[in-house]
Amino acid sequence: MIRVLVVDDQFLIRAGLVGLLRAAPGIEVVGEAGDGAEAVRQAAATRPDVILMDIRMPGTSGIEATRRILAEAPDPAPRILILTTFDLDEYVYQALRAGAAGFLLKDSGPERLLAAVAAVGGGDGLFAPSVTRRLVEAFASRTGRPGDEPPPEIGALTARETEVLRLTAHGMSNLEIADQLFISEATVKTHLNRTMSKLDLDSRAQAVVVAYETGLVTPGGARS
Repeated sequence: MIRVLVVDDQFLIRAGLVGLLRAAPGIEVVGEAGDGAEAVRQAAATRPDVILMDIRMPGTSGIEATRRILAEAPDPAPRILILTTFDLDEYVYQALRAGAAGFLLKDSGPERLLAAVAAVGGGDGLFAPSVTRRLVEAFASRTGRPGDEPPPEIGALTARETEVLRLTAHGMSNLEIADQLFISEATVKTHLNRTMSKLDLDSRAQAVVVAYETGLVTPGGARS
């Protein structure tokens, strides 16, 4: 059973999401919130597996709520899936940097929404990686890291971990990476998990952002 918290400042959208999720097998809606501050409180109180987080809200934004929830949550932290109206949204990019697991367009439709919740709830770090890669490419080259936040030390990675990170940033799935490197999918997961641990990252999406911001991958660059 995937426990979900729904966050959206528009009542009708939030009610529609809650109704759809409650009707789906294997999903339990544990709470809903109309703003970021309430989302932080609800996340602490209900301990959801997945949070559907509206990005643009008055007061505490989805970005700030994402940061606070992930900073304060005990392990395992919830997976945060950002809801947005359009895919090339700099606010979504900032949320991915903050540790969100991925994002979903609000007009994606019921089947896509449920598939995204199932994917993120099941441990997939990034939903629609090619779309997320395009978003990161659009903003990484012109949006620097905050002055008090030095880039991660990717030199600490092994050659194989670096290669897995590079291919992940190009939007490849674990299975595609395994096929290209002639290793097992489980080994890919191990390398990626070690990479995220070494770089102190919370999500696969955040790893993609770091790969671009550190210059490991450049916008439009080739996979191999």
